[in-house]
Amino acid sequence: MTWRWWPRGLRARLLVAFALVTVLGAVAAAWSSAGTASNALVTSTQQRLIETVLGQIGPIAPQLTYPPDQEALDRLRAAVGPDTLVTYRDLRSADGAGADLVTDELRTAVRAQHRLVTQRIIADGRPWLLVGTPIMITAPDGARTPSGIEVYSARDLTDVEQQIDGLARYAVITAALALPLAVVVALLAAGSVLRPVRELRDTARRLAAGELDARSSPQGADELAELTATVNEMAESLQTSMATMRQMQADARRFAADVSHELRTPLSTLTAVVEVMATAADGMEPDAQESAQLAITETQRLVRLVDDLMEVSRFDAGTAQLRMEEIDVVGAVRDCLRARGWLDQVDLVAPDEVRLRLDQRRLDVIVANLVGNALRHGARPVRVHLSVSREDVRIEVTDSGPGLPEQVLPHVFDRFYKADAARTRTPGSGLGLAIALENARLHGGDLSAGNAEGGGARFVVRLPRNPEDL
Repeated sequence: MTWRWWPRGLRARLLVAFALVTVLGAVAAAWSSAGTASNALVTSTQQRLIETVLGQIGPIAPQLTYPPDQEALDRLRAAVGPDTLVTYRDLRSADGAGADLVTDELRTAVRAQHRLVTQRIIADGRPWLLVGTPIMITAPDGARTPSGIEVYSARDLTDVEQQIDGLARYAVITAALALPLAVVVALLAAGSVLRPVRELRDTARRLAAGELDARSSPQGADELAELTATVNEMAESLQTSMATMRQMQADARRFAADVSHELRTPLSTLTAVVEVMATAADGMEPDAQESAQLAITETQRLVRLVDDLMEVSRFDAGTAQLRMEEIDVVGAVRDCLRARGWLDQVDLVAPDEVRLRLDQRRLDVIVANLVGNALRHGARPVRVHLSVSREDVRIEVTDSGPGLPEQVLPHVFDRFYKADAARTRTPGSGLGLAIALENARLHGGDLSAGNAEGGGARFVVRLPRNPEDL
């Protein structure tokens, strides 16, 4: 899960992360120091109070008579100080809050363990240290036995608590003072880290924009410098590969254009000979007539292929030009179908008239390629539907065939691509759809391929309308 409040920029993330780490470190160090100091303060205070109580009991304990009377207990309580409770069986001597603060838990521990026991409590919002100890009788042989006298003293720890609160405030102040310092240090660190990153970003943008000579200067000897050197090596390899590829593409285009141009003259002669052969074919023997017809068909196919190659070479060279004129698109589509004898094979659904500025010859090429492709590879009926909106004019060509397979759709506009290997000898050159797409784009439009809802292939030409066409 991504936290929405977490900054997205690298600089912001570095600043926040560095500041958090610094502040948390300062807080942890301050709290650790405060905790250590607090524990040491409490321990030393507790030890001092215990020594005080024992020091007050020590001088008077040998003077007591056993069993003690009330006067002896009072003298012992007075020697220990205020907030003290001294007990011996049913006798007790109390002063201040000592009698009220001593807990049953402390008394039980003192009587069970026969040694000094301490306990810290909170009473009425104030911290107290309870010290309980038995008075022991030492025999001549050194044996120690409880005398039955128990001394309980309460010592107020408010001063210690205030000192601990002061240490906590000091820890908070230290953490607060560390924040601006952490931000300043983070800004300096982020600047030194992000500067080469920004340079790499700018270099990558220049490379993406086509400046293949863009490079970054490595600085230092850290991982960023190694990354910069790697990016430079990648850019150098890319520049070399692109230069080689462009040269190969230019050579291939020039070769196709040159070959197509050189074929025009012999093809013109061959076409003339074929036309003469066609007029004389009726008087030939059946075998000779079949051969002549095959030669005529293949020659016509070769002529169309050369024409398509010439057209593609003009697109690749960027020399294809539009001859714009205002025409009736519906009439131009109908003329295209009539010229090829397709009016009775195609259902044309269109408004009465659609005026648009475009190149009529290139529109004829687009429609002829799409309808011809539908008639050859789809199934009838073939439908041509023209629709108009404020933004564009759409020409939709659909057939009733099986449609385009999913694996074919990404390649349908590729040059010389044929989905079925059995179609390699069909009259098409394999360039028709590619030429139709280029002509649509030359007008600022587009051509898309897909499948109709009821089945069959569906091609849609979009030709944009200019404000003056509305």
